[in-house]
Amino acid sequence: MKIENPNPIQWRFSERAEQLQSSAIREILKVTMRPEVISFAGGLPSPLTFPVERMRAAYDTVLSRHGRIALQYGPSDGYAPLREWIADSLSINGATIVPEQVLMLSGSQQGLDLLGKVLIDEGSRVLVETPSYLGALQAFSLYRPEFVSVPTDESGLVPEAVASIGRGARMLYSLPNFQNPTGRSMTLERRVGLVETCARLGLPLIEDDPYGALSYRREPLPKMLTMNPNGVIYMGSFSKVLTPGIRLGYLVAPVPLTAKLEQAKQAADLHTAQLTQMVVHEVVRDGFLEGHIPTIRALYADQCEAMLSALSEFFPAGATWTRPEGGMFIWVTLPKHIDTMQLLEEAVERHVAFVPGAPFYANTPESNTMRLSFVTVPPEKIREGIATLGRLIASKL
Repeated sequence: MKIENPNPIQWRFSERAEQLQSSAIREILKVTMRPEVISFAGGLPSPLTFPVERMRAAYDTVLSRHGRIALQYGPSDGYAPLREWIADSLSINGATIVPEQVLMLSGSQQGLDLLGKVLIDEGSRVLVETPSYLGALQAFSLYRPEFVSVPTDESGLVPEAVASIGRGARMLYSLPNFQNPTGRSMTLERRVGLVETCARLGLPLIEDDPYGALSYRREPLPKMLTMNPNGVIYMGSFSKVLTPGIRLGYLVAPVPLTAKLEQAKQAADLHTAQLTQMVVHEVVRDGFLEGHIPTIRALYADQCEAMLSALSEFFPAGATWTRPEGGMFIWVTLPKHIDTMQLLEEAVERHVAFVPGAPFYANTPESNTMRLSFVTVPPEKIREGIATLGRLIASKL
């Protein structure tokens, strides 16, 4: 029986819910779904890199051979053979990683939320790069930390700054490889210095590494995890090397922390999908990624070069940008008087989209910055879109 004319419910949200805000990137992506828009906005891997047939075959194999196991509930820490594969792949440069250190995640974004739940109290000091990954700032901000901005330059995060501001902080969040949003990478010397500084301070160091395999010109630099497995929390993902649709990531940490994170995960989703983990293990277990990743690197390198060339040709004097050697992003800095949030509105009217830079700052935003992603746009469209943006920027000078 339906109740007639019920009184509307006056929803009372928690204080935590009241401070929730939509992701600036996700809101922009709603606009970019229009087919006429050339989008440099989303940090989405190119669908051309998705190994569709390999995934289909793996689903068929898993379901035909182990269907009743794959479709059942699984352990909270994850599918054991996949955790073993991850531990083995990270046991390099003299480091030994054991499966007990590996926690499977429903996308590495879940790991950021779990770390916030386990490590942050209200008012805890959390160190982040300037600028930093917007998704991490969103995840951590729910737990009301005091964000402390660590300076960066063309060589990445500056370790010397951590020595003076890091004592007593709960953690330092970093993306050392082809950082989102800037595309910069931390030098080997700085990685060593950062690991040593954090170890000296007893400061947990988060190494978020979704882009490390996407190096165009050289072998990836050593992971900070291998320099100090007892002090570095490593986060990895299959989104950029297989497909984001499977929502599968992982976290590697000292066993006491992994155990506590597993307890937090049990309260969040019980476990990551068993079927997905078994399929990914079927795909990667025989070395498939060793042949697949170079094809991704080659595609992205060509598109990166196309964008860098177009920026040099069409952007006016006074604009500067990074020159990444891997990953998915280029960071542009415009003259101080240009607000890229306002610029975006005019750009969308001209059927071009990007992400304004201000949301990537934890404290003092720089509103004259923007992030451009090149991996989902073919070279001819990159040239067209950058030319349009260049004319628009020139009209503001």
